[in-house]
Amino acid sequence: MSKNKYDVVVIGSGPGGYVCAIRLSQLGFNTAIIEKYNSLGGTCLNVGCIPSKSLLDSSHHYHDILKNASAHGIEINGEVKLDFYKMIERKNSVVNQTVKGIDFLMNKNKIKVFNGSASFSNSSTILIDGIDEPVIFDKCIIATGSKPISLPFINIDKKRIITSTEALSLHQIPKHLVIIGGGVIGLELGQVYRRLGSDVSVIEYSDRITPFMDDDISRELLKVLKKEKIKFYLSHEVFQAVNKGEHVSVKARDLNGDIKDFNCDFCLVSVGRKAYTEGLNLDIVNVELDSKGKIKVDNKFQSSNKNIYAIGDVISGPMLAHKAEEEGIAVAEILKNQKTHIDYNLIPNVIYTWPEVASVGKTEKELIKENVDIKVGKFPMRALGRSRASSDLDGFVKIIADKKSDEILGVHIIGARAADLIIEGVTAMEFRASCEDISMMSHPHPTYSEAMKEAALSALENRPLHI
Repeated sequence: MSKNKYDVVVIGSGPGGYVCAIRLSQLGFNTAIIEKYNSLGGTCLNVGCIPSKSLLDSSHHYHDILKNASAHGIEINGEVKLDFYKMIERKNSVVNQTVKGIDFLMNKNKIKVFNGSASFSNSSTILIDGIDEPVIFDKCIIATGSKPISLPFINIDKKRIITSTEALSLHQIPKHLVIIGGGVIGLELGQVYRRLGSDVSVIEYSDRITPFMDDDISRELLKVLKKEKIKFYLSHEVFQAVNKGEHVSVKARDLNGDIKDFNCDFCLVSVGRKAYTEGLNLDIVNVELDSKGKIKVDNKFQSSNKNIYAIGDVISGPMLAHKAEEEGIAVAEILKNQKTHIDYNLIPNVIYTWPEVASVGKTEKELIKENVDIKVGKFPMRALGRSRASSDLDGFVKIIADKKSDEILGVHIIGARAADLIIEGVTAMEFRASCEDISMMSHPHPTYSEAMKEAALSALENRPLHI
């Protein structure tokens, strides 16, 4: 009998995997986690959420000093200099500190960590590269996440034609950065490098950026980013991207067939992500995949193999760290025969540009398509005293509610601290609150949150107080 025998083994240490392992340990399971790389935390902590937010914050400080300091009565004597190497160094430090925090949590919860690539040899055994003895399990949870996808004609060489991973660790600020894809990752990194002085061009196949967001939000974000001199080429199809040595040649055509040539020093391919299951030998254990390469699971996260479960980016649903975390907690509790609850309609989406963007629930277009009789309330951030005090005037709060019952069906925010404000919408919808409920709550003054109350009043009786 192998000494490496565990009640539950989790493959993958991203937010879904490590949170799942912690909850399993809390529930009394003898738990192990297997991570392919030497660093815990997965994409989110190492080359995703955490490093990108670090660069967004650093670049925001730099941009604010250059553009807004004098308006606040702050005079800078001498030249404001940018040390890009130090900015990247700080980002790496933030990542390292966060990863060490996960190491601490694994030790605290007595979770055994294995490093190496995992593959199934049968329905109760995993082989790990570099480890002689196999790992035996009663149950296994796959949480291996996702990786960037490309277009079939593009060779991502990770030098000039790059993914978000390389974009977070460049050795120089691009003179001209072309971004293929107008989604979350492309826009966040585009704003980082625009603030640092790069010319940024975004090529998007759709007729709008962030196609999954409410139309009003997409339009407002486009307007704001255009003010920052980011160039957008919507309804353009990229058909070529070639590394020419010192530059990249990118070609795209519009709806009329007219071709636009781009010459840039870096091209960021940001057209989405796909489930990462390579090397697991899922066929050996009869774990079925869907047409998109994601693991098929039932409503208890169980795959077609009764001993193997899956969560996060490797199964259907939005590829979000907090979605994976909730599923990790849920599957652990299911294995303990506890009742769980995840309302996928109430998982918020966030874009960490500035202004930030956040939404929860249905968009106006979705509800109209479903023939729901709705009412809409909007309130502009610029009408708030707090927004004027901070000079963060762009954006609005939009609340969509059922016309008859007044129940809130969607909240969509673009503005300062939208990522933090959206939880009010999530909480309200979790308890099936109405616009009247929000309007009767005392919101602190002066805060950005007052826009929530005003938008609720606007939807309720079209009677906002401050416009």
